[in-house]
Amino acid sequence: MTPSRAATARERARAELTREIKEEAKRQLAATGADGLSLRAVARELGMVSSALYRYYPSRDELLTALIIDAYDALGETAERAILSAGGAGRTRWIAACRAIRDWARSNPHEYALIYGSPVPGYRAPEATIGPASRVPLAFTGVLAAAFASGEVGAGAPGASGDGPGGRGVALPVNGELAAQAASLAAALSSPELPPDALVRAVIAWTQLFGMISFELFGQFVGSFDPPDALFAQAVAQLAAFVGFREP
Repeated sequence: MTPSRAATARERARAELTREIKEEAKRQLAATGADGLSLRAVARELGMVSSALYRYYPSRDELLTALIIDAYDALGETAERAILSAGGAGRTRWIAACRAIRDWARSNPHEYALIYGSPVPGYRAPEATIGPASRVPLAFTGVLAAAFASGEVGAGAPGASGDGPGGRGVALPVNGELAAQAASLAAALSSPELPPDALVRAVIAWTQLFGMISFELFGQFVGSFDPPDALFAQAVAQLAAFVGFREP
């Protein structure tokens, strides 16, 4: 075997073992939660000595970070693909992303809980998680910015109402500190053209979307809206109206 082929074989072996470590760590997340994740337990289940696993992940926090990055990237890719596949009007793409995010969360509840559930005691997410965590908001903002540019969403749209998501009352003004925060966020999301009120509505809708998904995954709809499919469809449609998307 030539040196280059040997190096390639070692890289493949390392990549495969890294995958196995993450898969076992995910099984632990399902069984004990992030608090109970243990490098020694992962090593034991894989038939490795702890010192060998430490060469891949020197600490539990580094393994947690790898799992968090993978989860954010998987969810971000899911949203991006849904938006690309949906095409058409902004409202259509926005709703497609909402549905795809819910589907991913239902299929990957423990990974969802890792990134949107309770903080892990003693863990502080490093800067490396910021980019992956930004993929979903960037995807939503991209749809919003394109819709604003095409006139599908406007500043002071009818959905921005004190009557709640989807309401048609008098639009509430966005000014002062909130306007400044929204302008700063728009610049950070590479969409400085978005007016503060449009971005604020989008952030409110985004947080309500994830709140509904969390309620579903953590059993808060059991005994009431169960299954919550119809409620979710209604909420997503009303949130789209609240953001200001016009129906095609």
